Amino acid sequence: MSRRIKAGVLAAVLFFLACFVPVQDTVTVKAAEDLTLKLHYHRTDGDYTDWDVWLWEEGGDGAAYALEEEEGEMVATKVITPGTTSVGFIVRTADWTKDIDADQYIDIAEMVSGTVHVYVESGVEGYEKEYGEDAVTGTKLVKARYDGENTIEVSMTGEIEGDASAAFSVKGAEGEIAVTEVTSGEKFSYQVTLSEPLISTKNYNIIYEGNEYKIVMPDIYSTEKFENEYTYTGKDLGAAWTKEKTTFKVWAPTAEAVKVNLYKAGTPDVDDLIEQLEMQQGETGVWTVEKAGDLNGTYYTYEVTVGEETNEACDPYARTTGVNGQRAMVIDLEATNPEGWENDKDPHADTPITDAVIYELHVRDLSSDESSGIKNTGKFLGLTETGTKTTGGNATGLDHMKELGITHLHLLPFYDYGSVDETQLDKAQFNWGYDPVNYNVPEGSYSTDPYHGEVRVKELKQTIQALHQNDISVVMDVVYNHVHNASEFCFNQIVPGYFSRIDEDGKYSNGSGCGNDTASERSMVKKYIVDSVCYWADEYHIDGFRFDLVGLLDTETINEVVEEVHKSHPNVIFYGEGWTLDTQLTKEGYHMATQLNSEETPGFAYFSDTVRDLLKGHVFDTTEKGYVSGATGVEEEVEKCFMGMPDWCKTPSQSVNYVSCHDNLTLIDRISRATPGTSREDRIKMNNLAAAIYLTSEGIPLMQAGEEMLRTKVKADGGFDENSYASSDAVNSLKWSTLDEEEYAKVYDYYKGLIAFRKAHPVLRLTTAEAVKENVIPVDGLEPNVTAFQINGGVNGETSDGMFVIFNPNAEATEVALPEGVWKVCINGEQAGTRTIETITDGKATVSPISALVLVKGEAAEVPETKQPENKGNKTAGIVAALAAAGVVIAGIIRKRKK
Repeated sequence: MSRRIKAGVLAAVLFFLACFVPVQDTVTVKAAEDLTLKLHYHRTDGDYTDWDVWLWEEGGDGAAYALEEEEGEMVATKVITPGTTSVGFIVRTADWTKDIDADQYIDIAEMVSGTVHVYVESGVEGYEKEYGEDAVTGTKLVKARYDGENTIEVSMTGEIEGDASAAFSVKGAEGEIAVTEVTSGEKFSYQVTLSEPLISTKNYNIIYEGNEYKIVMPDIYSTEKFENEYTYTGKDLGAAWTKEKTTFKVWAPTAEAVKVNLYKAGTPDVDDLIEQLEMQQGETGVWTVEKAGDLNGTYYTYEVTVGEETNEACDPYARTTGVNGQRAMVIDLEATNPEGWENDKDPHADTPITDAVIYELHVRDLSSDESSGIKNTGKFLGLTETGTKTTGGNATGLDHMKELGITHLHLLPFYDYGSVDETQLDKAQFNWGYDPVNYNVPEGSYSTDPYHGEVRVKELKQTIQALHQNDISVVMDVVYNHVHNASEFCFNQIVPGYFSRIDEDGKYSNGSGCGNDTASERSMVKKYIVDSVCYWADEYHIDGFRFDLVGLLDTETINEVVEEVHKSHPNVIFYGEGWTLDTQLTKEGYHMATQLNSEETPGFAYFSDTVRDLLKGHVFDTTEKGYVSGATGVEEEVEKCFMGMPDWCKTPSQSVNYVSCHDNLTLIDRISRATPGTSREDRIKMNNLAAAIYLTSEGIPLMQAGEEMLRTKVKADGGFDENSYASSDAVNSLKWSTLDEEEYAKVYDYYKGLIAFRKAHPVLRLTTAEAVKENVIPVDGLEPNVTAFQINGGVNGETSDGMFVIFNPNAEATEVALPEGVWKVCINGEQAGTRTIETITDGKATVSPISALVLVKGEAAEVPETKQPENKGNKTAGIVAALAAAGVVIAGIIRKRKK
């Protein structure tokens, strides 16, 4: 007889992060009988093309399960690990279009073995649960944790029936350990006393009713004894190549044996082993072996035995790999250097961080739209192509970025990541890349050949050199706070669980929302992060690092990173996401690198979500209005943000000012969502006002690529995509052809003018709180919602005699009294640049609705003219280029005449 139980949604968490795999538990090793979940999915349209089910055990990794027909129904089947009490599911397509935009959980706490059927209706939250005829319900073991002495704390789903003293047995690799006593505690917990203590570096299992569960051992890695004995300070981990020999070194203090496997090719699962080398253990847990001869181009892995388990892993210090990053490659790095590499340098090496204008871009987005005209689609080399244009003759790609005037190109992750299959590059794939696999290896899918490890290295260096030659510095987006899959990450394969924070229940801490958090407080994890950042700065000439979710890393690690890099590269800039997140540190006494602790990391800047949410509305309430779209009563916050010092920040050199980045909605999409019924014209005014504010504010401006041409991300259903981390090129690509339309071209020219103005006026780029407070004075007595600032001239190299900045978000014009003198307007609601638009002598400035007005006293600073690429699609291109170089926004007028 069937037993169907109506169940609601047990948990719904909006999926807003770039990745989400739930934490992994380390419980069951072997099941006596299978527990099988069958999820039945029904769509009224009958179209199951591309749909599958993403399933994960609570405390485990997620995976896609295919829907297969069974007796006329579409069913996804997963064998469940005994001890699991809850299974999460998302019905979705491969590009992460979800049936229900929430994580849902199936309660199976009562299931011991057999089959449980779950019925899900498309578009309906929740499910119905039905037991199969073979279903066995009852009490099962959930977790077992060793206390470090001679007792195992066991948690059950219910009370053990009968004699509990005979319910458990314990065994290790060397045999069974006798149980001397079992006592019951609160909430179905039991204390299992052993006849002898367990060895902390070995693995043990506890058996209950025929099922084996791994016992969670105490954390020894973060103890003072372990760190004193096993912290290695050398700079030579990995494979050190010379033409005469290669020296392999790997840190594996808990290993009983380590070998190096040498392979002919970098393709995993190919049987082409050349030789196996036995490594010798030295002090501080480092294993070493030398191999004579020239091994350049030889692939290798480490084979590490810990207890009864042997793992084959990539080298955490690998400099490059074969396809999909599973085999490291010995490499002659000097041979990968492009001609003139020894003279390559940061074009903005001698400028402070507040001089930066940062442009955030995904490698593939630049070239994936056909209108880009770029040949190397989705590749590093696509960033090097010049002379690319739209059909209307407008610059795309590298030329566009150079014309725009940015100083720093922030590239989303381009280390080796796990979410794109490099063997399937002929198929549509996309991911932002926030799922690290090999931290010191360039991503293979961005190279023209992911199978040969030297290619990705050469092409990335060529790309960085080309950007430098075009006056663009390079910022690398790094994700040291979590890894793609903690249990499979090479460091954790070699030293089990060392790299990641694991709580007392044996589960990975998950403050990242990506399944695991990095244990930066451990000495060899800190060393690894410091070594890695220094390597990228040294070998690839990286000019800046953006740290993803840096609030999960400790301040000591971040300060050491900055200090070590700056010893050789004082030009390198650092910034990151300093959100306060819930993580479980393995040591006491550490502070996290968050906004609130910004004074503890003086060389590191933080994204200002304050200015982001202030200008456009809260990021997680997308219907809320911001300052530019109608919010009222926030003038004081605008003043603080304009001065580069929101409440959490004490200096403008630590405030990264932005209104859009890869996460969440684009700026124009966010404004549109919050302003139903508002005209397109007014929404563009709001967009431009937001840009005018953050591009003239003290601090460090950053913009999402395409914001300057009203970038939108529209899904197939017509809605806006606010988490496009795995969406298609159609959603994510930069639509260059829009620049041929007047509406978009005018916005682009406005942004270009704003950037030129900022670069021409050093007083907007002050580096200290003292300088800002002395020279940037908020103006009182204005109409509600209007903000204004009087800025002194002659400071920080400023060439003007003073500046007056006014922001009017209201739907009506406003009049503001000016200080005495002749004032030249350089920015208004329609135009921006370094040339004078109009002159005001009567002491009154009228500011149009939803606009900015920026005025300069004395000689307006000018930027040197730069040669604009020839626009062959427009006979008037020469006139446009000349005037655009002067900062005059007239391109829209020219295009209008052409029509």
